[in-house]
Amino acid sequence: MKLIRDIHAAKKAANQPVISFEFFPPKTDEGDRNLLEKTIPALLRLKPDYCSVTYGAGGSTRDKTLMIVDRIQREHGLTAMSHLTCVNATKEELRAVVEQARALGIKNILALRGDPPGGNGEFQKTPGGFEFSRELVAFLKELGGFSVGTAGFPEGHIACKEGREVDWRRLKEKIDAGADFVLTQLFFDNADFYRFRDFLTRLGVTVPICPGIIPIMSSSQIKRFTALCGSKLPAPLLAKLDALGDNDEAATAYGIDYATAQCADLLKNGTPGIHFYTLNKPHSTTAIVKNLGLAS
Repeated sequence: MKLIRDIHAAKKAANQPVISFEFFPPKTDEGDRNLLEKTIPALLRLKPDYCSVTYGAGGSTRDKTLMIVDRIQREHGLTAMSHLTCVNATKEELRAVVEQARALGIKNILALRGDPPGGNGEFQKTPGGFEFSRELVAFLKELGGFSVGTAGFPEGHIACKEGREVDWRRLKEKIDAGADFVLTQLFFDNADFYRFRDFLTRLGVTVPICPGIIPIMSSSQIKRFTALCGSKLPAPLLAKLDALGDNDEAATAYGIDYATAQCADLLKNGTPGIHFYTLNKPHSTTAIVKNLGLAS
């Protein structure tokens, strides 16, 4: 299994974008089977460079996250990354999770502060744990042997009341602590990403900053997602979604076209790759990657 920092270096040398997919641990056995036996095999036909698996709010899917990452690597030979959060875990508990990951041959970890249980309320530091994701980044680098990623927020983190540039400076601290690459939260206006990237470049950031793109599959769903994470829907996009209403089939088709145009512009303007939030569904992501001419 490769280190993601090495994947980026090799793709940059070849003048090719890094394409990656994100999955979440399902809540049911049937969901597990669909993900592992249908969704992942379907998306592997696109020859992604790596994939990542999220970590439920409050660390609720810890064991399942590692299980899925392990199975992807063993059964499909694809480099996979585990998310790891600071929520509900002491430093020693995090050390145990990291050593479990190491024993499974996992070499890549996305270090996050994480959402509280249920995804609601303020983040509460666990006694004996970490308050900030930069502390988790530094801890992982100290343990060694992993390529460590971190999250970036082109519109600023929803919990950062001091403004987006304060949040971006904190991202620089995470990179200085040892993060090898950045994956961004979803966004729909590329101008937000370029402003974010240019600010970080002026701060001296040189690690890859990969935009996170989510294909719209439902008007109501994407409105709920953006409300939760603090991303905005540009007025023309919002008007189109309102016009489509609860026609999910039409929203999905429109979402493919919108994301294709968004990704094409990002790649044209020098982004090192695209990280797709697949929502464990292969159809839209497959269509977008094929539209971009990136399917092998």
